[in-house]
Amino acid sequence: MALLQFETEDVTKANRARAIKTAIIVLPLIAFILSIFIGRYELGFVEVVRMIFSPAQHSGEIAYSIVYDLRIPRAILGLLVGGILAASGASLQGMFKNPLVDSGMLGVSSGAGFGAIVGIIAFGNSQAITILFAFGFGLIAVLLAYMIGTVYKSSPKLMLVLGGVIVSALFSSLISMGKFVADPTDQLPSIVFWLMGSLANVSYAQVLYVLVPVLVSAIGLSILGWKINVLSMGERDAHALGINTRVIKILVVALSALGTAAAVSVVGTIGWIGLVIPHIVRMLLGSNNRVIIPYSFLLGAGFLALIDILARTITSAELPIGMLTSFIGLPFYVFLLRRTKGGGW
Repeated sequence: MALLQFETEDVTKANRARAIKTAIIVLPLIAFILSIFIGRYELGFVEVVRMIFSPAQHSGEIAYSIVYDLRIPRAILGLLVGGILAASGASLQGMFKNPLVDSGMLGVSSGAGFGAIVGIIAFGNSQAITILFAFGFGLIAVLLAYMIGTVYKSSPKLMLVLGGVIVSALFSSLISMGKFVADPTDQLPSIVFWLMGSLANVSYAQVLYVLVPVLVSAIGLSILGWKINVLSMGERDAHALGINTRVIKILVVALSALGTAAAVSVVGTIGWIGLVIPHIVRMLLGSNNRVIIPYSFLLGAGFLALIDILARTITSAELPIGMLTSFIGLPFYVFLLRRTKGGGW
């Protein structure tokens, strides 16, 4: 009788997990479709459907430009950015065994922010230059954090986090200096808006720029999921199982930095996704990083795409998406911590 009860419970848990995974897989598709149909410029449902299935007949219309040149690339970029921020956060949390860690803790966001400011001040509002500088300085910030983290060999994971905190503080100071010297009539508004994060004025060129680094990062981190599982058991056990912990840690940090730097360089600083989304997935599907990382990508992708819909429709003026993720992420994260009593691992 007891055996039958256990088997029934196992079947129920398996069905629940299967339903949750299906919902997470479908969410990005739903978010993408909603992003095409919903916006500040009202378009009829039938009108949008006709443009999707027969674009050649509507190529000269304003509605066509709104759907194909604005909404579709914006939706794709939102999916990519939200996905890689969540996947990077999940990977780093798994490696450090700390739910309060994400790629921002390694200085990527602050480094990319300073790089964007340098690009705006030195070269005006050239979007390509801003993206290039933001991406470069984001990677430089992670490299500096890693160099600081190798000073003491006794606790390399802790030192890496401390190195990231130091680098973040350094670049935050440089960001403040950049705001101070920027032209208040032209450059400063662009800097402030970029730092708050936004998917506005997105083009297919930006999508292509982000696509390769994000896919390389997401696929690489997903492949390393089982090794992150082993690494989370402790470095001694990982060595005993033949895992080169130093190489794995470098790969996880490098891949996380690559994807995050590419995302932040295009859309600006967007917080809380890398913290909250992996925690939700961990609560729903367990602590196996082989599952957490890919499903964090999917849930993060759908989440940011839905938040972007709110950002462009909730008021007459478009809101910075980073502000909305903070408003939603902060109280929800407090709720998760209260519910799990700080656990969830």
